[in-house]
Amino acid sequence: MSRKAEIIDTQVPYFYKAQLIMDQPANKIFEFIANPANHSVMDGSGMVKGRISGPKKLYLGAKFGMRMLYGIPYAIRNQVIEFEDQRVIAWRHILRNIWRYELTPLSADSTLVVESWDGRNALLTNWPTVKSSARWVPKVMAKTLVALDEVLARK
Repeated sequence: MSRKAEIIDTQVPYFYKAQLIMDQPANKIFEFIANPANHSVMDGSGMVKGRISGPKKLYLGAKFGMRMLYGIPYAIRNQVIEFEDQRVIAWRHILRNIWRYELTPLSADSTLVVESWDGRNALLTNWPTVKSSARWVPKVMAKTLVALDEVLARK
């Protein structure tokens, strides 16, 4: 049975968070997230279709390209802007939206995972995905965390 992730009300426009406690060690979760080939497997939006370029494991400054779909197929290039091994990873693309994962170990086999999406410094706040972000981003982040938990439970 699937668990529900909690959507956190930040009360900050264009800044959203969701969290879920996973019965997995932080290192296992981090290694999965740090491989961009896994992003389409855990994506709750249905927009991420696969990795097209970049390393198998991300690191600070790493660049990676992803196949995407939002009405029409497109590709986007991201760069890792924060990296603390086993704890924090964040990346952004050309429009400066930031996706961040923060992992807090609660025990050897339990981890609080917080995903955030930060569009406060987005270059184009009138871009459709940014402008409508409050309606859909928190929900798909929660779906992403549940999907991540389910995928890792099977590994």
